[in-house]
Amino acid sequence: MIYLDHAAATPMSDKALLAAEPYFKEQFFNPSSPYLPAKHVRDNYEFAKDQIAHTIGAKGVDLVITAGATESINLAFTAVEATKITGKAEVLILATEHTAVIAAAKSVCGRTGAVLRVVNVDRSGLIDLKDFQQKLGKNTVFVSVALANNELGAIQPLAEISQLVSKERERRLGAGQDLPLYLHSDASQALNVVDISVSRLGVDLLTINSAKIGGPKGVGALYVGHSVKLKPIVSGGGQELGLRSGTENVPGVMGFATAAEETKDHLGGNRKKYQKMVEIIKNELKKCQIEPIFLGNTKHQLANFCPVSFPGIDAERLIYLLEEQEVYVSTGAACAANKGTVSHVLKAIGLSDPEIAGSLRISLGILNTEENVKKAAILIREAVEKEALRTGLVKGETHAA
Repeated sequence: MIYLDHAAATPMSDKALLAAEPYFKEQFFNPSSPYLPAKHVRDNYEFAKDQIAHTIGAKGVDLVITAGATESINLAFTAVEATKITGKAEVLILATEHTAVIAAAKSVCGRTGAVLRVVNVDRSGLIDLKDFQQKLGKNTVFVSVALANNELGAIQPLAEISQLVSKERERRLGAGQDLPLYLHSDASQALNVVDISVSRLGVDLLTINSAKIGGPKGVGALYVGHSVKLKPIVSGGGQELGLRSGTENVPGVMGFATAAEETKDHLGGNRKKYQKMVEIIKNELKKCQIEPIFLGNTKHQLANFCPVSFPGIDAERLIYLLEEQEVYVSTGAACAANKGTVSHVLKAIGLSDPEIAGSLRISLGILNTEENVKKAAILIREAVEKEALRTGLVKGETHAA
């Protein structure tokens, strides 16, 4: 098997699995119980939260543990409801945001009457800062911009965006306006290869996800700045500062903490490793009779991403051809691919229909080596050429492996 879809899911690391395992059986106690073994579990749980928080430059008390990135995103958007608004409030998101962000934004705007405004991106998927400046106005209460896009790997200039948000806050303060303005970022894809600091990014809310970094699935976290007010979306016993009730997922958090620390310790080495692997893939795909279009801007792209388009080729057929050879790759976000919908991300960056139809998302991770990515690239090239020959896009012999 050659797995090239780490943006969709990652295998749990050995260390993360070992860290989580005792809390499924021996240390099964409910952290809210009053007796000593349960209190030990509570202490370990809080320590693990601190570990997770430290990887993004925060403290454990700043985190709300959730069931994953989608729940964290939905919880973040409740800031719009928790804000006392007179008049028409506005919410800004990027055109390329994850489906969870788009759905949460539409939902909260539907509940509150706020207006949803969408900010444009350029051909590489980076935010159009001029468009953002024009749309960021006196009625904006919430901005959500992913630190790194889940299909293109485009890394957004969050610090610059934060500065523009701060300027608008200062203008309001000078004008005697008390309407709050919050900046949220979905960093689910970024934690694996980007050194994250909430203070350096200037965000009020940050979503992170265990499943993307070699931790267990079904656990994520939301960093919440001190001035942010949220509304709980899960009611009950009042766990997680009353924002996320329910018995704590202790094994999940223990595994998440270990995976987060592992990731932080190997950031530099991972980046260099993935950059070299991506170069190997690109060099092989450039030999293809159908000229590939590599998407995004490598200077502002996650090191483990290699999104590529073969215009005129049906990428869905490529996936099945490659699956027969145990090479696993996707056409984009797993949630969209499963529904057979056209990528809104690729539409937003202005790709033509043939370019969208021929697009693959290659995302690297722990299961990859220089040898297996080279082999995978050869098999991808051969599959593309076979399809090009079958459909008449090219004539004659295809390359031999």
